[in-house]
Amino acid sequence: MRRKFLVLLSLLIFIPVLFLNEEAAAKADRFFFEKQGRAIWEIPTNKKMIALTFDDGPSEIYTPLVLDVLKEYRAKATFFVVGERAENFPEIVQREVKAGHEVANHTYTHPNIRTMNKDSFIKELRQTNEIIHQLTGFSPKLFRPPGGAYNESIIYTANEEGYTVVLWSWHQDTLDWKQPGTSTIVRNVINNVRNGDIILFHDYGGNRMQTINALKKILPELKKQGYEFVTVSELTRMNPNYKYLNLMKTFKYSNELPPYTNRTYREPGNAKE
Repeated sequence: MRRKFLVLLSLLIFIPVLFLNEEAAAKADRFFFEKQGRAIWEIPTNKKMIALTFDDGPSEIYTPLVLDVLKEYRAKATFFVVGERAENFPEIVQREVKAGHEVANHTYTHPNIRTMNKDSFIKELRQTNEIIHQLTGFSPKLFRPPGGAYNESIIYTANEEGYTVVLWSWHQDTLDWKQPGTSTIVRNVINNVRNGDIILFHDYGGNRMQTINALKKILPELKKQGYEFVTVSELTRMNPNYKYLNLMKTFKYSNELPPYTNRTYREPGNAKE
């Protein structure tokens, strides 16, 4: 009898814990993190504003060409830079900031962070933060994980380091890294555009001329439709739900940049690993 009682008691304790764990796992998806303001995919707004984002650079060849197109159409963008590349091409990062664009963290070496321990991940974040701060005078507060990989550990660790995690609108992954053709990139963006979109492009990792040529068609067309191109931080101001890390103060334009000195230090289906 005593044994049956103990078995019953253990079941009464175990079953609620099991359901709680299942409930927590079910909650830890995109919408759970969005509701908390810890990660964002897009910003609900009735204003015709969108954020262009570029991953994996800077590229010595293609990033300057992207910047030329953005300047021509008076568009602002957010560049998620890889720390070691920023270190190699500091003048490009500084050009991005001088032009009024936003620079954000995309790790130091673009690793598969899903297989990294917490300390190694933090080191990647801090190395890149140090380089960006050295080049621009500010510390970024936005982080995009390589390949769009995220889970509770990745998001909470980034939050603890002072970052909001930024992914992209699921309907606005251009897949430009696959080089699907300029017309395909253009069609995918224009046909799916919505207020508050965060659009994913790449400015490094292969020939990016399709991306650049697509921008030359996308920007004038969306401007004609009344869209404004802003940084991710500017876009977050359009909705009061996204103030987890006081994003309105994370980025300031500056034409006075500190001198550079060389120091050693998955989203559905989609982004390039």
